[in-house]
Amino acid sequence: MASWQANWNYPTAVLVGAGRWQEVVACCRDLNMGAPLLVTDPGLAALPLTGQLLEHCRSNGLNSSVFSQVKGNPTSVNVDAGVAAFRQGQHDGVIALGGGSALDAGKAIALMVGQEQPIWAFEDVGDNWTRVNTEGMAPVVAIPTTAGTGSEVGRSSVITDEVNKVKKIIFHPNMLPQKVILDPTLTTGLPAGLTAATGMDALSHCLEAYCANAYHPMAEGIAVEGIRLVKGFLPRAVANGEDLEARTQMLVASAMGATAFQRGLGAMHAIAHSLGALYDAHHGTLNAILMPYVLQANRSVLEERITRLARYLDLPEPGFDAFLQWVLVLRRQVNIPNDLSALNIDATQADVVGAMSARDPAAGGNPIAFSAGQYSQLFRAAVAGKV
Repeated sequence: MASWQANWNYPTAVLVGAGRWQEVVACCRDLNMGAPLLVTDPGLAALPLTGQLLEHCRSNGLNSSVFSQVKGNPTSVNVDAGVAAFRQGQHDGVIALGGGSALDAGKAIALMVGQEQPIWAFEDVGDNWTRVNTEGMAPVVAIPTTAGTGSEVGRSSVITDEVNKVKKIIFHPNMLPQKVILDPTLTTGLPAGLTAATGMDALSHCLEAYCANAYHPMAEGIAVEGIRLVKGFLPRAVANGEDLEARTQMLVASAMGATAFQRGLGAMHAIAHSLGALYDAHHGTLNAILMPYVLQANRSVLEERITRLARYLDLPEPGFDAFLQWVLVLRRQVNIPNDLSALNIDATQADVVGAMSARDPAAGGNPIAFSAGQYSQLFRAAVAGKV
């Protein structure tokens, strides 16, 4: 694994390699943290990893404690509880450990500890981000234990408004963690099903960023290479969770996806955000199921772009059909369900889903500006399994 060790400074300070989680103390000290709050989820909090990391911090002089009241789709209630724990423990920074939920919650907590306005005042709408008191924000060290959301290199958090049953994006440029540790040894215990779902989420970020209409060639290039990494390494990571090269490359692909999607997302995420709020379903699994349906719905404007992508991936007879077939085969290979009914989601709320999806910020990046009715139709197709 020596050849997969690296230090990067894009889009933030990133430490890559097996065993590098032990550098968390040095990262905290670089950020003048003496008492970081370790934010994670209940599942991880119960595992030896969290205790080991906590003991490592404490034995090296950091006054750390754990906060783990984080749902799979984190809510404003979770964030408020984290802020209270931060203040009660007199903490001065955050170590966010886990999948996208814990990372998003950790970043949101670090934002909100210094704010007087409610979290929804900083929703990613217009210039809301300028309301943030940046001096009150706490520094963050992000350590992902899944390869999917790429939240460790993101400038926002997706938080569920439970009252209105809608996911909202909370944004500020300074929410980007100052230090990131990509350590594949922390992902080897992830079950095959979650490895597949989170890996497909990384693919969805890269693919939607690539298909978005905004002019951003750098993000487009990052997205293309991220897709190639998923193609080469997701099946390996699912088949053998101890494959450290595959785990490393998937962590990198995940970070690349989140770096690329500043170019935009699309209908996959617009619908997935809506379904996550309504049904509390796993975000990566939703994106994985929706992927071929959204591709097909956008086909009329994506033929040329997808053909270029298929050539880069070295697919036989490269074109839209070849790429769509690759997606379908990959999903079967890693045991992703074919339709939303597998998640006990039916079409009874199709009109609600359509309206929510059309309003979702991710919809703005879709190659075609779908109406609420078109989103409802797309959702019904994904429920019925009609690609």
